[in-house]
Amino acid sequence: MAYCWKTDLNTSESHEEQHEHQEFHSVNQSFFPSHVSLGFDQLVDEIRIKIPFYQSEIEENTVCVPHAPNWDSRRHSLHETHQIPLNELTSQTSELSCHQAGKTPVIGFRRSVLPNPENMNKQSSCGNPIGKYHGGDDYRINISAPSSTSLDKINSQRESENENHNYHIGFESSIPSTYPSFSTDFMPKEENKRSRNMNIVKHSLMLSEGSFPPRTWESTQPENTELTGCSIQLVEVPQGSNKSLASFCDKVKKIRETYHAADINSNSGKIWSTTAAFPCQLFSNTKFNINICIDNSTQRLHFKPYANYLVKDLIAEVLHFSTNDELFPKDHLLSICGYEEFLQNDYPLGSHKIFQKDKSVIQLTLHKNGKVPGKLSRKHEDDHSQFYLNQLLEFMHIWKISRQCLSTVIKKYDFHLKCLLKTQQNVDNIIEEVKNICGVLGCVETKQITDAVNELNLTLQRNAENFHQNSETSAKGLTEKVTTELSRAIYQLISVYCRSFYADFQPLNIPDDISYVNPGLHSHLSFTVYAVHNIPETWVHRINFPLEIKSLPRESMLTIRLFGIICTTNNANLLAWTCLPLFPKDKSILGSMLFSMTLQSEPPIEMIAPGVWDISQPSPVTLQIAFPATEWEYMKLDSEENRSKPEEPPKECLKHISRLSQKQSPLLLSEEKRRYLWFYRFYCNNENCSLPLVLGSAPGWDERTVSEMHTILRRWKFSCPLEALGLLTSSFPDQEIRKVAVQQLDNLLNDELLEYLPQLVQAAKFEWNLESPLVQLLLHRSLQSIQIAHRLYWLLKDAQNETYFKSWYQKLLAALQFCSGKALSDEFSKEKKLIKILGDIGEKVKSASDPQRQEVLKKEIGRLEEFFQCINTCHLPLNPALCIRGIDHDACSYFTSNALPLKITFINANPIGKNISVIFKAGDDLRQDMLVLQIIQVMDNIWLQEGLDMQMIIYRCLSTGKGQGLVQMVPDAITLAKIHRHSGLIGPLKENTIKKWFSQHNHLKADYEKALRNFFYSCAGWCVVTFILGVCDRHNDNIMLTKSGHMFHIDFGKFLGHAQTFGGIKRDRAPFIFTSEMEYFITEGGKNPQHFQDFVELCCRAYNIVRRHSRLLLNLLEMMLHAGLPELGGIQDLKYVYNNLRPQDTDLEATSHFTKKIKESLECFPVKLNNLIHTLAQMTATSPAKSASQTPSQESCMLSATRSIQRATILRFSKKTSNLYLIQVIHGNNEMSLTEKSFDQFSKLHSQLQKQFASLTLPEFPHWWHVPFTNSDHKRFRDLNHYMEQILNGSYEVANSDCVLSFFLSEPVQQTIEEPSFVDLGEKFPDKTPKVQLVISHEDAKLTILVKHMKNIHLPDGSAPSAHVEFYLLPYPSEVRRRKTKSVPKCTDPTYNEIVVYDEVTELQGHVLMLIVKSKSIFVGAINIQLYTVPLNEEKWYPLGNCII
Repeated sequence: MAYCWKTDLNTSESHEEQHEHQEFHSVNQSFFPSHVSLGFDQLVDEIRIKIPFYQSEIEENTVCVPHAPNWDSRRHSLHETHQIPLNELTSQTSELSCHQAGKTPVIGFRRSVLPNPENMNKQSSCGNPIGKYHGGDDYRINISAPSSTSLDKINSQRESENENHNYHIGFESSIPSTYPSFSTDFMPKEENKRSRNMNIVKHSLMLSEGSFPPRTWESTQPENTELTGCSIQLVEVPQGSNKSLASFCDKVKKIRETYHAADINSNSGKIWSTTAAFPCQLFSNTKFNINICIDNSTQRLHFKPYANYLVKDLIAEVLHFSTNDELFPKDHLLSICGYEEFLQNDYPLGSHKIFQKDKSVIQLTLHKNGKVPGKLSRKHEDDHSQFYLNQLLEFMHIWKISRQCLSTVIKKYDFHLKCLLKTQQNVDNIIEEVKNICGVLGCVETKQITDAVNELNLTLQRNAENFHQNSETSAKGLTEKVTTELSRAIYQLISVYCRSFYADFQPLNIPDDISYVNPGLHSHLSFTVYAVHNIPETWVHRINFPLEIKSLPRESMLTIRLFGIICTTNNANLLAWTCLPLFPKDKSILGSMLFSMTLQSEPPIEMIAPGVWDISQPSPVTLQIAFPATEWEYMKLDSEENRSKPEEPPKECLKHISRLSQKQSPLLLSEEKRRYLWFYRFYCNNENCSLPLVLGSAPGWDERTVSEMHTILRRWKFSCPLEALGLLTSSFPDQEIRKVAVQQLDNLLNDELLEYLPQLVQAAKFEWNLESPLVQLLLHRSLQSIQIAHRLYWLLKDAQNETYFKSWYQKLLAALQFCSGKALSDEFSKEKKLIKILGDIGEKVKSASDPQRQEVLKKEIGRLEEFFQCINTCHLPLNPALCIRGIDHDACSYFTSNALPLKITFINANPIGKNISVIFKAGDDLRQDMLVLQIIQVMDNIWLQEGLDMQMIIYRCLSTGKGQGLVQMVPDAITLAKIHRHSGLIGPLKENTIKKWFSQHNHLKADYEKALRNFFYSCAGWCVVTFILGVCDRHNDNIMLTKSGHMFHIDFGKFLGHAQTFGGIKRDRAPFIFTSEMEYFITEGGKNPQHFQDFVELCCRAYNIVRRHSRLLLNLLEMMLHAGLPELGGIQDLKYVYNNLRPQDTDLEATSHFTKKIKESLECFPVKLNNLIHTLAQMTATSPAKSASQTPSQESCMLSATRSIQRATILRFSKKTSNLYLIQVIHGNNEMSLTEKSFDQFSKLHSQLQKQFASLTLPEFPHWWHVPFTNSDHKRFRDLNHYMEQILNGSYEVANSDCVLSFFLSEPVQQTIEEPSFVDLGEKFPDKTPKVQLVISHEDAKLTILVKHMKNIHLPDGSAPSAHVEFYLLPYPSEVRRRKTKSVPKCTDPTYNEIVVYDEVTELQGHVLMLIVKSKSIFVGAINIQLYTVPLNEEKWYPLGNCII
């Protein structure tokens, strides 16, 4: 990295004040990581050659731990020990010489700021005092400084170095760059048997030697400041004493100031409907049906505009028809009925996502005063509010102190100090107040305070002994001098505390200057650990790393672990740890600092970043470290170096680069492939590779490599802004790289950025500071869009529940709330309170006994009613465009699954809107569901842009806290399990279950065909997405259907192939769910087998479209690797999706692969068996939802009640034949249909009812012998009508049975105007000519034939063949050039999608492809194809002849 150092030429306080009364001992161990290289291997190897790092070559220095002084004694004497200086490990290393093609600037130091070389070594040595403990118990310490070397040199060194030692408190320090990282696990063995367990002291004052650094390293008090008596004054700093956080507050305030409340464009206060790029292929000539209501009017206008019609043009047309006044369209807006969501005037209708998904009649409302800010807009007073982090943060740390608290203690100290100066007595009061001051400041105590207190005791004692010898004035002068030193020490402690931690105060006239020390050109990274406060032992040790500071990356992190070793067992236990950036604000840390240590479990080495632990908040254990007074400053290159354009690489090299680019993520590249890609880095561009792959292949983070990475970064041309997402993963800690990535993402529109907010919130973990470009981007966009602000709020709120980064996200959330303004922040508060109430209700319902749950729910719902009485309205956290004003008490219920989720129905605040039902889950982690649904939404957007509407229903899901969240309820949806249960005991095994259910709910032919079309597309879409994401735990309770034909999946607790097992056997055996009953419905019971071919074509087309965006999908998943999701946690999960996407395959290969998966799923009987077992297990369960006002028996009939028949009447005989009666059927929803039935069918119905309901008394059926010979027709009409009336109005169970409903609702006579058939994907062939569909391609001397489908093939006897296809490439001998596909059993329209390949075919001229279709050995058809006449890479149907030529 590029650093320069700053120094004060008047370094009078160099290293002269050395302690001279202590014995020293240090144990220096070489400490090596075992797995991951930092990228400094070459550097360290060169250092090792020149510097002796071995124990045999290092002078041993004694480390002493002194007794804690006894505060009860008047004299605090120290143990006297022999005095020797501590020799410090120093080294000089020559510059590394790096040779590389082209001129690569090596970032170094500016020569003008370097001092004379002769003086450098004189100023770089330093000695540090360390006391030794000689008590009865043996406590020692271990501080190990790691270095990075190659693994082949580590083992032999460690074997020779690891001698037996007995350490009781150890520090493990590591300095990884944020990526890669390493951990250190070595602990020395026992040396001395005389030992005892280490105990941690509770929070009490413990003054110890060696707890404050020598004055060489810190000068926090100006020399000209005189502290007489108590001159410590505290001043309030609302922005906080911590400079980093104060700078963050200032940056946030500046961002907010760029968006004035008066600016209607950025502060509309309205929720705008999300838009996407206009899908031209989807809406080429599409018209929408739109009903528009005029605001405050009952007038309703109907329009049918084209999809590309601008919203503002539609408004102008509405105004033209509705009024004669001269009105301006720009002053009006259109909103979606029932939502507080407005269309964007400058966008086409088809760009709005609601129009892309809703094909029914869309209801809109026209509003006036479109320029008036909405209720959620920021107000004028928001522009003048101040951002004080401590006022907005919702948490209060137990160690957080206030100015008033500390001032009170200081005043008491001041009072007793004045008394002491007057009376020269009562020193105990002073000591007690010093204890209180240190106790308030996190029980941190410095050696200066200890020395000053000891000196005060000695001075007062001497004054008393020499009372008659010295004058009173002289004694008072000595006392005043000592108390001044004590006040100075307290002042310094307060100053260090305020610099280190976040406080709302700081001492008056806090010094800003620190005297710098000349470090030397090749000085190593070093610092002094003085004490861990609040444990029995204190110690001081200088830690030196064999790494030159100038070689460290700017993003280096220092991790320190505190271990306690039980000497009897020699086991090391991690007690606490902390981590900190070495170069915050691009400058090194100076002087003495306090760092809080967390008592959490192991630090997350794989994602160490500044936000992982908040060192600005005090904690029970505090670490005191002094860094050298040497300021290293990162130097950025001013100009881009000139590199000659690389010559054209070999063609094979470009091909290899292209193959490597298919890996999409650097995590999926092997070490060898990374080296190859990095070697050819300057031949990579946006056409043959991706930037994250190239930069991710870099060998390390040394200065030369980073310089090369920045060069590539500056020259790279991004093909798409979303390509930059891959640069925001944890693999790229470099700030310049992340800055460029954010600059690219800034090109996205707000609605586009909204789709990727979950990943950007996770990426914020790895930012170097809170003022990073990514944080600024999120705050800027939240000020521009309420949709973004709302979703960002809940994402940040939920992210605070992660194990690490809690404080990091809390600060971001505070900044967001400040930027949002009071109105929107108040809405956030109301939503948060709503979730809190729902959580409480859920817990009480769950804790109640089963018989009492209904009553508990009914009682607790009253809390929601009280909530709405207080706040009137509240936006729904699930969707900010929905505003609610109350609760529908009778519609609320709970589900009987394990988590007992609540079904809550809210009253829409919009009087036109319908009630809103949601599910509140407590006990389930919904973050994974959110991620899966987000990825599915991204895939659906890709399809829509390609003109493919897969009829996907993607419901909303929101995690609102740890193990809780909201899920949108899709109206009129029912689980496949319920359909199976209503089809009888073996419903899951029947082929016609789904077809029968859709027939019963779609009486008209047009409705049935529309449902069939919707199912056709949605089933294909969910097959693709569940296969790619490896969604598991698929059974009939996790698949839902709507009466309109849409199929969708729910519950994504298992994905990425993490299947559930039962008795060691995987329950999910199929690649995805596509069963024979689904195929039965698609092919209409086998009547249209071509529909299955169309289904396969649709699936493969959708699959190939998604595969072209593999990089985006993998980037989105990679960015969530550290989110703590149960099923997504490692590279193997990323590789699973990569293997399913198969980006390295051609479209033909992928088509063949997915077709195999379809057939594999179709033939997987365990899927049906799993459904059957699940259905049987649920048969004995109670109803799925128990209402607070409905009995269970009523609830169980809700499904059937929705499809009941009011009455049925015979009108006359059918016009077709007198043997059929024309029956009019009135449905439960007052719809009417006609059906035709014969008398025999009536009789069979009665027989079925007698068998099914043998225990019930059925109406008497009018058999033929009951009809008199006269007037028989009239009598039969009357008797049958009476029979139907008794059946339909009698037993509820009989009237709603499957056989009754099927009898009256199947085969309706009346038809509406038919819509176009849903099968429009392929050609229609009215003729019955046998044909075969092929795709032939020829590239690089390789002939590839994809055998897709065949139609209308039969055996000579007319039966269905079990056909396979044989190929012969002529004129070669048949035995050499024969290829064969698998056979498809018993099918006249088989689907293959198999690939046949011929190598070494240099040209097609002169070659003939002979194709023969056989069923076993029986000839079915054949054709000869002249290859030079074939259109390559196109699908084509070829007719089959009846003989071989």
